Amino acid sequence: MSTYQIDEVAKLCGLTKRTIRYYEEIGLLSPPERTNGGFRKYSAKHLERLHQIINAREVLGISLQEIQEFIAIREEINNQMTDLKQTVDTDIKHQKLLRFKEVLDKQRMMIDRKMKKISEIKEDTDQYYIRICEAIKKYEKE
Repeated sequence: MSTYQIDEVAKLCGLTKRTIRYYEEIGLLSPPERTNGGFRKYSAKHLERLHQIINAREVLGISLQEIQEFIAIREEINNQMTDLKQTVDTDIKHQKLLRFKEVLDKQRMMIDRKMKKISEIKEDTDQYYIRICEAIKKYEKE
């Protein structure tokens, strides 16, 4: 299994080493194993988590606390799904699945709200762009 030092992770993810350490401090990123010399050894799972954080922060524009909640919910559902496979009682399975769906519905609604805001901003920007292009054409004709 490949491991990465903090410098490599920072370059691969476009983050500073300080940011990566901060994400560890606040619990967004699990602490990596360390070498005998005390250097951090990050795994592919760490890189995957960092990309999730970056996407949530940049694309959705949500706070680090919201990212923590978002990721915690996903991890909890993944853990519960493993337990669910071993559950024999179909009523219990059904109830758990309904709860998962409810949680994911809330996440989807939050994402939809963010996307709507982004769409509105893009529409405004497009309108300005059209007006600027029209003004440029006006001056080019003169």
